[in-house]
Amino acid sequence: MTDPRQSQSIFTRGAVDLGALAARNAAAAQRPAQPDGVPAPAAGANVIEVTEATFQPDVIERSLTVPVVIDFYVAGSAPDQQFSPLLTNLAAEGDGAWVLARVDIETSPRLAQMFRIQNIPFVVAIVGGQPVDAFNQALPEPHLRQWIDAVLKAAGVEVEAAEDPRMLAADDAMADGDLEAAEAAYRKILDETPGDIVAESGLAQVGLLRRTEGADLAGVLAAAQAAPDDVAAQLLAADVEVLTGEADQAYTRLVTLIRRTAGDDRETVRKHLVSLFTVAGPDDPAVAKARRALASALF
Repeated sequence: MTDPRQSQSIFTRGAVDLGALAARNAAAAQRPAQPDGVPAPAAGANVIEVTEATFQPDVIERSLTVPVVIDFYVAGSAPDQQFSPLLTNLAAEGDGAWVLARVDIETSPRLAQMFRIQNIPFVVAIVGGQPVDAFNQALPEPHLRQWIDAVLKAAGVEVEAAEDPRMLAADDAMADGDLEAAEAAYRKILDETPGDIVAESGLAQVGLLRRTEGADLAGVLAAAQAAPDDVAAQLLAADVEVLTGEADQAYTRLVTLIRRTAGDDRETVRKHLVSLFTVAGPDDPAVAKARRALASALF
């Protein structure tokens, strides 16, 4: 996800004037007790309820030191019951890296007007006293986590990559030998997050394990040595080499075979080689080297 400050957002429909409300509430923020009798939230709390009277200290001023994510809601509504708890859990998980400010738009209508809220859920991130990004739909948890990470990065907070529970489940299934469950899990991740390179790698590993399941590894390599022009034998031998940690040899084997083949056979070998690149991932130095060799062999 890109830096929220560099991307198009719903704020493009008009500027949000935070200063106007801040000015109206400045005097109230200085008083020890809130006009409506609501006590000030505990300092350092990860989730706070915010009103028009407390917006200045609890959102604007707080956002100067920590990102504040505002969840506009209507008490008892479907988003409040189904989506807001997800935000609350993530705020607790964040352990103070950011603060969730909840605003009931029915009791704080001026805040709803200021942000031009037309429907809920409506979530906006405030960093350094200014809105940086927002969305107005219930995001699935993986996308919400990515959005929050982008907000934190925009605020200069170092973000540690969190383990994706979906990926852990997929990896566990593959480790247990349940290739069908692993494949289904990786495909589900790719449906939800297209282009996820870790899921793509996992799916390619499932394919590799299926192709080599029950194979006599030494026998496969011997058969390939005896029949250097047998495409099927060479592909399986390359699979075995990747499986046994000899990926460099597998890549060299297939690049060499591409140089000796043409037409459909050549394309079959090329696709197989690319699938083995996916197993390793794009950042593997051996893959980068082999890609250059592949390009040379093709062109």
